[in-house]
Amino acid sequence: MPLVTTAELVAEARAGGRGVAAFNVITLEHAEGIAAGAEAAGTPVILQISENAVRYHGGNLLPISAATAAVARAAAVPVSVHLDHVEDGDLLRSACRAGVSSVMFDASRLDYAANVAATRDAVAWAHANDVWLEAELGEVGGKDGAHAPGVRTDPGEAAAFVAETGVDALAVAVGSSHAMTSRTARLDHALIEALRAAVSVPLVLHGSSGVPDEELGAAVRAGIVKVNIGTALNVAFTGAVREWVEHGGASSDPRKYLARARDELAEVVRHMVAVVGQHSFYGA
Repeated sequence: MPLVTTAELVAEARAGGRGVAAFNVITLEHAEGIAAGAEAAGTPVILQISENAVRYHGGNLLPISAATAAVARAAAVPVSVHLDHVEDGDLLRSACRAGVSSVMFDASRLDYAANVAATRDAVAWAHANDVWLEAELGEVGGKDGAHAPGVRTDPGEAAAFVAETGVDALAVAVGSSHAMTSRTARLDHALIEALRAAVSVPLVLHGSSGVPDEELGAAVRAGIVKVNIGTALNVAFTGAVREWVEHGGASSDPRKYLARARDELAEVVRHMVAVVGQHSFYGA
């Protein structure tokens, strides 16, 4: 299956009234497990590499992006590769030579005017280089940006932001939060519907690991298209390694526990892509 673009996957999901899941890649095992889970479900998927993951790999995007793109090309379902939460301009501009078709440019730490200016510049570069660009309308300060607990995206401000920047998709704050390890988040579905009506571009939900299945389904029905998931994979991956080590895993061969961790991660992906992809909005 050829490597596809994020723009294609998001447009197809939106046209079909479905969501498309985007999973964070940290290691090669993450990429392989995500692809395996998507294949088991027969569902397209987005593999995304965050700026934090690039930093973990010594600040060099190319090795992990090349490996991720190779996994995508070998998959039996359509897969795209995306850069997530990019703040560094050099990393943004490295997308073209890294097999990446889309970037989430994150200027949410800045105030509104500065966010608009930085995002508009990022969009201009991206569109000149055939890169699809997602952005986030956020608050000043805080690691979680727009997704800090309690923060919500205003529909009127979202409409102005999209018009002023020309972004291809917008990450919105509707009740989820990054790095949640328990699935207890409750989303504002009326706000999602209002945002869908206010902006012309697809809506993106970050911090989806902490959102229960029924809430994710309702979010897609309300208008969310791209659903980002990261922490849930790491919980499964690390849990499998820990269990193997604690219950008699004596071998020093890392393949023994990494294979189990990859399989557990794949099962989470298989479940989550089905949850995200089975719900319809607009009455579809």
